[in-house]
Amino acid sequence: MRLPARVKLVEVGPRDGLQNEPHPVPAVMKIALIERLADSGLSVIEAGSFVSPKAVPQMADSGEVLFKLRPRKGVSYPVLVPNMKGLETALAAGAREIAVFASASESFSQKNLNCSIEASLERFGEVCSEAHSHNLPIRGYVSCALGCPYEGTVSPAAVTRVAEALHRLGCYEISLGDTIGTGTPGQARELFYTVAQAVPHERLAGHFHDTCGQALANILAVMDCGITIFDSSVAGLGGCPFAPGATGNVASEDLLYMLDGLGIETGVNLAALIEAGNAICAHLGRPTGSKVARARAMKKTFKNPIIC
Repeated sequence: MRLPARVKLVEVGPRDGLQNEPHPVPAVMKIALIERLADSGLSVIEAGSFVSPKAVPQMADSGEVLFKLRPRKGVSYPVLVPNMKGLETALAAGAREIAVFASASESFSQKNLNCSIEASLERFGEVCSEAHSHNLPIRGYVSCALGCPYEGTVSPAAVTRVAEALHRLGCYEISLGDTIGTGTPGQARELFYTVAQAVPHERLAGHFHDTCGQALANILAVMDCGITIFDSSVAGLGGCPFAPGATGNVASEDLLYMLDGLGIETGVNLAALIEAGNAICAHLGRPTGSKVARARAMKKTFKNPIIC
């Protein structure tokens, strides 16, 4: 297996991780989480989403969060924008990078964006054009890349068409998402190999939810295709309001532990990352979803030198 010397981690916990929480998380807690994540060495932290507050109430204070975040050299805080109204609000809050999100599944596009794939790409064409006029970098997401909760199987060809369209719109990086977390390593490898025939592999990122426990295996599989950028969510928080039953993204702590064990550089400190995850989980009143964080806690409790 070909392994890279360095991998870039994109932390999506403050947005993808918290968006499905049933009870409001105050802006001050979101800001504290983002600051802790930045302290750990993460250089890309998704800070919020400028979608309709009726659709995703948890993200209604994204403007406040972004406005109050302390700027840090070398750290970016991209925010999701679904349309021109979202972009205008994001710009007013001081956004310096945005992300747009399209689906490879027609049914999911209708549920998530209330329009067809084609219509969503036309909409994002306007958003990207305006964002470029403000010199904003744009990241792209393709959801349901390895399966849809409404349609089931999604073909690599369908994913490629959307990824290629986002690339043409000027997205510097395109993250292919296993939104429902049902993909397996063989499927993930085939997907990234296929998409990389149309979009340079160095512009592709992996976004794997861990519903079926395959996220780390999928990451290893696509690293063999030359992919070196991966999204993850601290403490394994997350889920999608439009994909019932899907669990969170791969836990950032577990991914970092694996990468550290492989000798792959990330620039992120595992102990600080675990502290960030434990802090937000304490606020949410739930145990961490990171196996590594749980093992470290057990080690402290039982003084067991064997546990990681």
